[in-house]
Amino acid sequence: MEKIPNDSLKSLGEEVIDGPTIFGHPKGLMTLFFTEMWERFSYYGMRALLILFMTTPIIGGGLGFDDRTSGAIYGLYTMGVYLLALPGGWFADRLFGLKKSVWYGGIIITIGHFTMAVPGMVHLFSDHSSEITELSSLDINSFFLGLILIVVGTGLLKPNISSIVGQLYPAGSSKRDAGFSIFYMGINLGAFIAPIACSTLAVYNWHLGFGLAGLGMFIGLIQYRLTGKYLDGKGEDVKAITPEEQTSRARMIKYSTLTLMISIVVIILMFMGVIPIDAFAIANISLYIIAAVTFLYFGYVLFLGGLTPDEKRKTWAIFIVIIFAALFWSGFEQAGSSLNLFAERFTDRSFMGWEIPTGYFQSINSMFIILFAPFFGAMWVWLGRKNLEPSSPLKFAFGLLLLGVGFLVMFFAAKIAATGELAAPTWLIFTYLLHTFGELSLSPVGLSLTTKLAPEKYQGQMMGMWFISVALGNLIAGMIAGEVSGGSEEALQAMPSQYMMIVATVVGAGVLLLLLSRPIKKLMGNVH
Repeated sequence: MEKIPNDSLKSLGEEVIDGPTIFGHPKGLMTLFFTEMWERFSYYGMRALLILFMTTPIIGGGLGFDDRTSGAIYGLYTMGVYLLALPGGWFADRLFGLKKSVWYGGIIITIGHFTMAVPGMVHLFSDHSSEITELSSLDINSFFLGLILIVVGTGLLKPNISSIVGQLYPAGSSKRDAGFSIFYMGINLGAFIAPIACSTLAVYNWHLGFGLAGLGMFIGLIQYRLTGKYLDGKGEDVKAITPEEQTSRARMIKYSTLTLMISIVVIILMFMGVIPIDAFAIANISLYIIAAVTFLYFGYVLFLGGLTPDEKRKTWAIFIVIIFAALFWSGFEQAGSSLNLFAERFTDRSFMGWEIPTGYFQSINSMFIILFAPFFGAMWVWLGRKNLEPSSPLKFAFGLLLLGVGFLVMFFAAKIAATGELAAPTWLIFTYLLHTFGELSLSPVGLSLTTKLAPEKYQGQMMGMWFISVALGNLIAGMIAGEVSGGSEEALQAMPSQYMMIVATVVGAGVLLLLLSRPIKKLMGNVH
């Protein structure tokens, strides 16, 4: 087949974008931009409140959980969001189609947020709201049910909305990368605004904050439906045409329904107290299961997957990278848990007679991404032109080292807190700045590297393993958070040494990866 010259390909890509456009991009991009922006608004708005709400005493309107339990629940929740993206993408590809999966996912997320807001609405209009000293079954059940619904809904929406963005542009379009950049700006815009908006309301009532997060997703659904015409022909339902496909579809619906029914029964039994719930024990078991599945899967692919020697080397490179990625996320995701608690308990948040709501600090990372992502992109391009751009393993190592230096800042902040004084907010700001630089060094590289290195017949599965590494990191982050939050006087005095232990672990991993970068490059072969 004759190759199309690059210039012709670009013009062809621009000419064949079907449907109405805005600033040269499909109008459907704006539909997806705002849907994702409001979904991230709902996610990050609730996330900014989550561990604070769990650890706040009942008399203060919270759940009164201890730090260890709260950290485990937080870790299980954030793990579930990434873990359920795998079946969410699978169901979309084989059953619902991408557009319907986004729609159903958004509805489930909205219901989840409003479910978490229900007890607050009841207490808000009660004459005895200030006298509540113990939790009711409504408080507990609506909280956990809301979390479960948000996890399920996000699993359906999150992986599939990005796939529709890709379908808006024809193969070879020069505008595809720019379109994704615009789309991801929506993510960071929602993540920046949400903690500020939801935390402002949560000062008056926690559940008002949860309700605002749900309202955000509801607004996103309305605009998704009103402007859905711009997505016609994209992400449509999957049709079962042949008898074999129809049989397979019927079997899939049967087993999916059975799995759903079993899950609902188990959840009901948990809520009734028939099955005891120990969040930390569940998190611990989940950690071992996910780690075991990861090792067994790579063992199978490497030794029984029928790979060529070159594919085996590249798969070893993916395996090594994924281990270090999980370690990175286990530190980075302290932002919403232990660092959030540090802002609440040990940071001077007074400003001109006004106390800054704790959740405001959760917007700092998104603000830095918006500010510095273009700079990092331009820096890699500039270094590439001079043949000085670091390899992917080196960028990973830089990410870990920057993460470690960020926790070194927290070591000094914890030393101040241990004396009984409040730390200045600049300690947290510098930590988030360094962690953001680490994220920009590592996160964009991970997905790209996985797609380039994955053997052709295992492409989708290797992408799944990348998301499992993120899920594993989030779970570990929640479990660590319960230990380094300074919830008691003894824990407060131990906090500086615990942060130093994190520094030693992360920096040690970064140095190890620096030493391994050349061997990993050899395993990568022709992938740069």
